[in-house]
Amino acid sequence: MDLELTGKTAVVTGAGRGIGLAVAQALSAEGVRVLGAARTITPELKAVADTTVSADLSTPEGATAVVEAALSDMGGIDILVNNVGGGDADELTLGGFLDIEDQQWRKLFDLNLFSAVWSTRAALPSIRERRGAIINISSINSRLPAVGPAGYSEAKAALTALSKRLSEEFGPQGVRVNTVSPGVVGSSLWRGADSFGAKVAAAGGIGHEEFLAAVPQEFGISSGRITEPEEVAALVAFLASEKAANILGADYVIDGGTVKTS
Repeated sequence: MDLELTGKTAVVTGAGRGIGLAVAQALSAEGVRVLGAARTITPELKAVADTTVSADLSTPEGATAVVEAALSDMGGIDILVNNVGGGDADELTLGGFLDIEDQQWRKLFDLNLFSAVWSTRAALPSIRERRGAIINISSINSRLPAVGPAGYSEAKAALTALSKRLSEEFGPQGVRVNTVSPGVVGSSLWRGADSFGAKVAAAGGIGHEEFLAAVPQEFGISSGRITEPEEVAALVAFLASEKAANILGADYVIDGGTVKTS
């Protein structure tokens, strides 16, 4: 399917690896000029992006700088993919509500919610002028708040609500805002040697590979496997295109059937 995206411009945050990198690759393959933003610019991102910006997107200055670079280098923004999120595994405490200090809550909200608030605020004038699209990468954790580090699920729930608010306000002005909520994805967040997945495995007293092999059964994934980054990226590319012209305010779950409710 030709998504008719050739010549469009896109900003993808958290594009150095995982879902963000896969999104940058998918959009580039469709003829989109991509600015990839991440704290660390990887060789893989350099190979696919037209422009890269190293920035800390958990700060308003970093998020704004990324958008300003896109406006300067590409002349405008058609597509914004707010993908950056998660958190540094070595800084996350896996415990109950009473175990978590304010610092973790603030870090997770800055990275998973406010990064999107700041980048969207800066990019919206250009996106509105071009009648473009915003896709926010949330998580099924927004629907399963007891799973994951305290603060993460709550931030993702707020991000999903933000998408709905933006779609209501700016949809009538030609801006399409939607959410993609993956389950477990086979990215470095779960598969990396020092990743969040490795930390969860260690907390459970099992090996990392053993943990990954058990994830589909333990998480009740109906498909029997975890989602790959390229599968999420394909959905994002579709939502960014005019093929999805009348899809606004939706939350697309891509989790192999982990969430059992509609």
